[in-house]
Amino acid sequence: MVHDIIMILIGLLIGAAAGFFLARYFMKKYIKDNPPINEDMIKALMMQMGRKPNKKQINQMMKSMEKYN
Repeated sequence: MVHDIIMILIGLLIGAAAGFFLARYFMKKYIKDNPPINEDMIKALMMQMGRKPNKKQINQMMKSMEKYN
């Protein structure tokens, strides 16, 4: 009886840990494949602020964003 309860608890802990790491892996892969912001978005944001960005400014923004990923 006690043995069965301990085995169930161990199984739940192992399942929770495996689920956490699998979810973390798949989320990192998804974010890498589909970044939340791209060059077009940066260009649109800067134009909304009244600035006409050039390629160098957009690249600087992208590098600063990638630094925090």
